[in-house]
Parts: sequence; C-alpha cells; structure tokens
Amino acid sequence: MSATVAAGVIGVGAMGRNHARVYAELPGVDLVGVSDVDDALAREVADEFDTVAYDLAELLARADVVSIAVPTRFHFDVARQAIEAGVHVLVEKPVTATVEEGRELAALADAHDVVVQVGHVERFNPAVTALFDVMADLTPVAFEAHRLGPPPARRIDDGVVLDLMIHDLDVVCALAGSGVESVHGFGTADGQHATAHLGFADGTLATLTASRRTQKKVRTLEVTAEECFVTVDYIDQSLRIHRHSHPEYRRQGGEVSYRNESVIEQPMLSAGEPLKLELAAFVKAATTGSEPVVGIDDGLRALALAMLVTERVGDGPTGAVGGTPLSEVAE
Repeated sequence: MSATVAAGVIGVGAMGRNHARVYAELPGVDLVGVSDVDDALAREVADEFDTVAYDLAELLARADVVSIAVPTRFHFDVARQAIEAGVHVLVEKPVTATVEEGRELAALADAHDVVVQVGHVERFNPAVTALFDVMADLTPVAFEAHRLGPPPARRIDDGVVLDLMIHDLDVVCALAGSGVESVHGFGTADGQHATAHLGFADGTLATLTASRRTQKKVRTLEVTAEECFVTVDYIDQSLRIHRHSHPEYRRQGGEVSYRNESVIEQPMLSAGEPLKLELAAFVKAATTGSEPVVGIDDGLRALALAMLVTERVGDGPTGAVGGTPLSEVAE
C-alpha cells in the first residue's frame, strides 16, 4: 500500500456521504471515488467532494480501502467482492444480514489477508473510550442504556433493534466481564419501541431500550458498579463518576428533610468526531495489518444478540432473523 491510502465509498446515502466527507478530510488519505446504484446521486456526491463516480468494479480496482454503506441485505455481496479484490473493508453495522453470512465473510477475509472493520461508531466516541479506561478498575453490577428519538425522516429497512439497539449491545458486551447467558425482549408501538434484558454469566445485568417514538433524542449509558455509578452521554460526549454518596436526614424548624450528597468526578475528555476517529483507526489497521478496534467477531456477537432480541420482541418477520440460539452468540 502506498504512503497515501486510496479510499472509496460504496453507497452514498446519508451515512455514506459522511464517510466520503471524512475520507476527503483525513491526512494521508485520497478519496479516489464513490459508487452507488443511483448514478445521479453518485455523481452529485463525487462533485461535492472533488472525486469521481465509478461503477463498483472500477472503484475496487482503484481503492486500497472502502467503506460499505449500502442497505444491510447487500452487505455480504458487496463486501465479498471487495475482499476478493484484495481491498480492506469497513462495513457499516449490522455486519451482515445473517450470522451465517458474517461467518463466511470472516473466512474470506482470513483467506485473502484483508482487514474487515465493522462500523460500530459508538466505540470511538471519546466518552466511551474514557469509559473503557474507567471500567478497568471497576466491578460492574448492571448496565442501563437508552437510545431514543423521534421517527426518522428517511426510510430505514432495519428494525429498531438492528438499527439502534445494536450499538448498545456492542458496547455493553465489550465492557462486560463475561458472556451472555439469558436474553429477554419486549416491544410495543409496532416494533418501534423495544427493551431488552440481558443476563451475563457473572451475574451482571443489562437493560437496553431503543425507540423511534420518543420526541426527544437521548443517547445514554449508565453503569452501576460496586465502587461507583458512572453516566455517559453520547451526544455531548461527557462522562461522570458518582462516588461516596452521603444520605442524611436534617431537622430544621421542626421539619425533617432528606438529602443525598455525592462526589461527582467529570474527567476532561479530548473532543473528536466519532466517525473521523473510526475511519482513522480503520485506515491505520489496514496500513499496519493490526487488529481493528471493532473486528468482525465483535460485529457477529452484536448481530447474533440483536437477532435474538428481535425474535423475542417480534420486531420484523421471523424468517428475516432466523433462529439463532444463545449458544451460538460469540463471547
């Protein structure tokens, strides 16, 4: 691979357009082209970022690395073509439409010595990066995640679990100290609001809620640990550690009041756009041959769990998610 990495984007809808923007901004990276089944859209995005619209085969012949941001049902076929062309791949989440496709993709990547990174962008949020450092010294008891918002303006094929909750499934499983032993799912509002309860082998619990019916955008994660309580806000990229709670009753003027004080630590975090950090990490893994931060095994674990939750929520047709048993969820 040359000193300047040739990057391409396949699928330039809302997410793919952002990938093109970031590649055009990253130092040491040349956005050599984009591709989309909508030729007019591909040309529009190419013009915006001073590059060229190609068909898929032409782009793969010119690129060292590509982002794949097409609908999920096409992830496997497009990624397969890229891998067989020797091109390193960042595939948006979910990694593939089925676990079986994901496993086949992993085997292909190994056979062709190609890096595959999965687009779980929240792993690159500075608040989440800091949380991983904090968790190294904690004993988790429970996790609670909320990923809520109003109905989207654009069509999204994936259900609320595979589109939204899958981010939190990935983060929580990466933070937890053991594998998942039980999964329960509940849903309402035509599958647009779902809650999952996970039980881990070490007794840790997780409750995750995702919604497209909430008239406020919320992206939070809370960790109850033996030592403290930690809150993360993905949107404002903040992390707070609540320690040493001091509950007390106070008597004043014949009335008794209750208050609870605690020490709150708020570490200073280095700001950064998660997508830019994600693509920079992908390019580094591709150029050095190192393991990606979010590899295909991580993507498969999140996908398998999301499918289990989806089945138990009833979010989408049963045939689309298959019957993935819990025993097949990667730890």
